[in-house]
Amino acid sequence: MNTIAERLAAVRALMADAGYAALIVPRADEYLGEYIPAHNERLRWISGFTGSAGAVVVLPDRAAIFVDGRYTVQVRNEVSAELFEYHHLIQEPYARWLTQQLQDGDRVVCDPRMHSLSWFRETGSTLESAGLSLVPDTDNLVDRCWHDRPEPLVQPALLLGEAFSGSNSAAKRAQIAASISEQGADAALVFAPDSVSWLLDVRGTDIPCLPILQSFALLECNGDVTVFVDPGRIPPGFDRHVGEGVRLLPESAAEDTLRSYSGKRVLADAEAANAWTQLTLQAGGATLVAGTDPVLLPKACKNATEVEGARQAHRRDAAAEIRFLAWLDAEVDAGRLHDEAALSDQLARFREGGEHYQGPSFDTISAAGGNAAMCHYNHRNVPQPGQLTLGSVYLVDSGGQYLDGTTDITRTVAIGDPGEEVRRMFTLVLKGHIALDQARFPEGTTGTQLDALARQFLWQQGYDYDHGTGHGVGAFLSVHEGPQRIAKAGNAWALQPGMIVSNEPGYYKDDCYGIRCENLVVVRESAVEGDVPVYEFEALTLVPFDRRLLDTSLLTDAETAWLNGYHQRVLEEIGPLLPEADRHWLEQATRPL
Repeated sequence: MNTIAERLAAVRALMADAGYAALIVPRADEYLGEYIPAHNERLRWISGFTGSAGAVVVLPDRAAIFVDGRYTVQVRNEVSAELFEYHHLIQEPYARWLTQQLQDGDRVVCDPRMHSLSWFRETGSTLESAGLSLVPDTDNLVDRCWHDRPEPLVQPALLLGEAFSGSNSAAKRAQIAASISEQGADAALVFAPDSVSWLLDVRGTDIPCLPILQSFALLECNGDVTVFVDPGRIPPGFDRHVGEGVRLLPESAAEDTLRSYSGKRVLADAEAANAWTQLTLQAGGATLVAGTDPVLLPKACKNATEVEGARQAHRRDAAAEIRFLAWLDAEVDAGRLHDEAALSDQLARFREGGEHYQGPSFDTISAAGGNAAMCHYNHRNVPQPGQLTLGSVYLVDSGGQYLDGTTDITRTVAIGDPGEEVRRMFTLVLKGHIALDQARFPEGTTGTQLDALARQFLWQQGYDYDHGTGHGVGAFLSVHEGPQRIAKAGNAWALQPGMIVSNEPGYYKDDCYGIRCENLVVVRESAVEGDVPVYEFEALTLVPFDRRLLDTSLLTDAETAWLNGYHQRVLEEIGPLLPEADRHWLEQATRPL
């Protein structure tokens, strides 16, 4: 069963046997995370699509794939138009699409472990309005057909000491338990693996780029916690590390344990926790108390130790990035125009020597020329990596996981002279980056309210980009962390001190070029004295922007001063960490405009 067509046929045969008119296959696993292990890549198996978000709907005689604006180009390159229709995930939700394709009485099957309870309820309601029914079935049809499915990787986690975490598990559990009691609950479902990892001060080692312990937990209002986890992921010394009150159970014991909460009130996040856990709690007689994951906000608001760790990790990461950029310039000057794979590998080698380095924080986006127009391009997923060419740009979006922090940076680099159009667009993007970086905002401000600052200069010229401006970032955890974000889409979470977010406006011209300017910043209190508390951003990323891509006539005096000041800070803080030749390159790259 090596072809996509054969896989679709096998799944359709099972659908026919069970009387299902449609199957929904999301890009998710039972933990609902963005990064999933190879054995859970069900969407890729059935379609060939390698992006980080999307869904496939299989009907008896055809299929459709739904992706968002980041992947409109990529999906056509990876997924057969003969086998799948292409649809926009946001503009044409697949639940609504299904109501237009099926007949009254038809049944749509999904695995409730792969969807949130909120999705399950809303989708069920949408389908029901058209006379259809949503059937939950944990006997996953893809898994039944995926006969060469990889075995799960199970490796012991790392124990993260207080020198990096700034607090211990017992103290964290006591803090969160108090908030559970305040919300009138007996326990909380701590579903997200990164929340469990933060709560226990452990980091997983068996998912590339994502150091989370694959697990979920029930945290009692007295601070005791039951963790559902494969025993093979628990390292020696775990009991002493976490302290008393931590019970470990295999995931096979989850159903019986969840059902044992009869009569108890359990705080659960319908948006973030999977439907199966909450439906099982309800089936056992528990009362669900709707609320957000109680670990979410404390985890997002980094303590002083975590913030300082992020600063130190970013300094080491900047040194690696700058050494790479200096090497790249020298190679181009010598006429050696490498391909995307060689460039990605070289950047990885510079990072690997850094103190506390644990690996990349995501697959490097190493994109030459027109490939950079695909926001989440991956050279590993194409037949032949692209080659640098003169008169173009190279976009490299990369990051590292360190014991003391997580990094994420994008730089767009001139390869020869890319021309006036590219310089104009790069400058408009950078102007937006500067505007957001310089924002001061009162307590209670959300990222949604700030998003237009980064887009304003593009908007004025009739341009935009189809992704968020900023995502949250963890402390040696997920490079995409909630609840904070900066985007057009509504977000009710106010930005608070200690939150780390990205600042990454961009512009993409299909098949021609892509531009993105990304730093990570941390929210801090401003020295401004007024009637209300005011916050601002501190840049954590310290790497120069490519001066060769600037149209300086478009910069105001204030913007020029910002760039000169930022570059001076880069030179002062990172210059001493570099070998002499790279320091000389940095001096040239940061000279004042």
